[in-house]
Formats: sequence, structure tokens, C-alpha cells
Amino acid sequence: MAQPTLKVIPLGGLGEVGKNMLALEYEDDIIVIDAGVLFPEEYMPGVDLVIPDTTYLEERRDKVRAILITHGHEDHTGALPYVLPKLHVPVYAPRLAHGLISVKLREHRSLRGVQLHVAEPGRRIKLGRFRAEFFRVCHSIPDACGIAIQTPLGLV
Repeated sequence: MAQPTLKVIPLGGLGEVGKNMLALEYEDDIIVIDAGVLFPEEYMPGVDLVIPDTTYLEERRDKVRAILITHGHEDHTGALPYVLPKLHVPVYAPRLAHGLISVKLREHRSLRGVQLHVAEPGRRIKLGRFRAEFFRVCHSIPDACGIAIQTPLGLV
């Protein structure tokens, strides 16, 4: 029998500035960290925003437990109005990011039915086989957090 594995799946933001999104998958549970946009370059005429490819998540939407947001910058939150209607999962974010996300979703008329929660640093959140704990970090926007994620195979 195969040993369980933890899959670390970068869906954006790797090797680029923007479009941050990472999925962690263990057996029947997936959590997503950040859902950002990439602002277009000059060679992308007519493009307003570039969002991560969420096909992998959409095909496994029954396994996705939540989206965890680290901070309020657009390259970490900007894709939420486009991703949430496809996934319908709760979102956990630090207080400032929570407020910015609420405004953004209201502007997109996407707030209805969204489970948006404030993630208090130091409080654990159980998400399937994962446990997430937000902790404060210093960044160029207030109220930024890192996330310690306990998995059955160790801490990420």
C-alpha cells in the first residue's frame, strides 16, 4: 500500500511577482494559501488582470476545505472574486485583509454566501486533516501573517 504523501502545489507566484496561490493536499483534504492577481505587463494589451489557473482545484472542489489569506495585498487577494464562485469555500484572513476583501467582494457583487472569517493570530483553525495557525510577520502592509500548518506528516 502506498504511503500517504503531502502534495505542495504552486498554482501561481512561483518565479514571478504576483498571482500568488499555493495548495497543500493530503489524502482527501486541500487547503489553499492566497489567491492573488498579477498585473499585466506592457506586452499584454487588453489584459486587466492575470489570475491563477484553478482547474486543479475546480476538479477537486469537494476536497478543498478553505482559502487562507496571509495579507491584504492584491497579489495575494485579488483573484478571490473570480475563484470563490467556482469553489464556494470559507476564507480566513487577518482583520485588515478581511476588511479589504469584504469591500472587493461587495464591489464585484460576490459577497452573498461567502464565509469570510477573521483569522486571529495564535488561534488554531481545523481544516480537515490540517490545522492552521496564523502568526504575525513584518511586511509592507499592516496586519500581515505567516501561517503554520500542521499536517499528518509534519509542520509546513
